[in-house]
Amino acid sequence: MDTVFDSLIPVLGSSVRLSIPLLFACFAGLFSERAGIVDIGLEGKMLAGAFAAGAIAHHAGNPWAGLLAAMGIAMLLSLVHGFASITHRGNQIVSGVAINFLAAGLTALLGQAWYGEGGRTPQLPNTARFLEITWPGAETARASYGEIGNFYANVISGHSILVYAAFLMVPLTWWVLYRTRFGLRLRAVGENPHAVDTAGISVGRLRYLAVLVAGVLCGIGGSYLAIAQSGGFVKDMTAGKGFIALAALVFAKWRPFSAMATCLLFGFLDAAGSRLQGTPLPFIGQVPVQVFQALPYVLTVILLAGFIGKAIPPKAAGVPYTKDR
Repeated sequence: MDTVFDSLIPVLGSSVRLSIPLLFACFAGLFSERAGIVDIGLEGKMLAGAFAAGAIAHHAGNPWAGLLAAMGIAMLLSLVHGFASITHRGNQIVSGVAINFLAAGLTALLGQAWYGEGGRTPQLPNTARFLEITWPGAETARASYGEIGNFYANVISGHSILVYAAFLMVPLTWWVLYRTRFGLRLRAVGENPHAVDTAGISVGRLRYLAVLVAGVLCGIGGSYLAIAQSGGFVKDMTAGKGFIALAALVFAKWRPFSAMATCLLFGFLDAAGSRLQGTPLPFIGQVPVQVFQALPYVLTVILLAGFIGKAIPPKAAGVPYTKDR
């Protein structure tokens, strides 16, 4: 008879996989907002990256080509956001929303025009996808070591390379932000750009670097959706994950390891909801599928409503910088 732990292991494995696009988008927002640039356009950049990854991987037959294309288009949209909000000191919220609308419209239009499948890209063969990596001894551990082996085989092993890259990104981001000169300057730009400018460091250059890093991470997150988790692009496949990532960033109070834990929490809710669909609950009975589908979004609203204590963003976040004369 399966134990509770055995039943939980598939949920934990799914939680890891479902948290990855949130993790990439959340860290994209972390770099951008630490530099003082609010990026509502995470959703749009991730969606555009997913479309580029699905389309290019289909034509090239290579997932790495799709990944590079996704990073390229997301960086291009990041430059558009930077041009509007850094160079011309425009409203960062409006610029981000415009990117979201642009990406949603263009991906659907181009997908239908090029492939005629309702905005989808063609199904990718395994050679054009990032497939799961089975770690050494996973099958032996599953058969011989009970719950521990099952955990190793299903939660640690059996993910694509982008999953492991996402978790390696967490300590790397912490090190960059808190142990390097670049990270110190980046955080200073988000808190007091005038002081950074007085020290002879270009505020605009640092902010552009931050939004470009955000573009790279959004592109990787979109690639994961299209050519690792799925076998191609599907219209509106990000399904609000960029906005959930922003909520996770606020909940984590702009700290890398807290952001990882929050994204895993959202992934767990999504996985648990999928697992519990159609399962009668004690004292409640059958619960409509829509309740479980709404769980991550309900938690997002709760977090953004301020039930997490006071989350203080970088002081200069959302404030265009004007050089003193």
